[in-house]
Amino acid sequence: QVQLVESGGGLVQPGGSLTLSCTVTNSVFSRYTVSWHRQFLVEQRELVASSTKSGEVNFADSVKGRFTISRGNADHTWYLQMRNLKPEDTAVYYCNYKDLLNDSWGQGTQVTVSS
Repeated sequence: QVQLVESGGGLVQPGGSLTLSCTVTNSVFSRYTVSWHRQFLVEQRELVASSTKSGEVNFADSVKGRFTISRGNADHTWYLQMRNLKPEDTAVYYCNYKDLLNDSWGQGTQVTVSS
């Protein structure tokens, strides 16, 4: 079973930067999509960014130009680099991995943007 562990959340001032990490274990398929989602309190979870292994990426309009998604050299760790953070970026951020047989979520990491 594919497992994900996120890290890197925290408290940052408006305009600051954070990088979230998502470590994926037990992945065996060559075709998959990794994505980042966020959820603020009881609001609906929203897609922030996604990337296929081949490099096709998509971003929510609210984060375009500020967030990037990338893969580590070992292919087991994915990153969400966030810059110019705004208070409305405050949320719990979740990593998702999806392939032919798996649809797995991490436990989430809190990002708080506040002065």
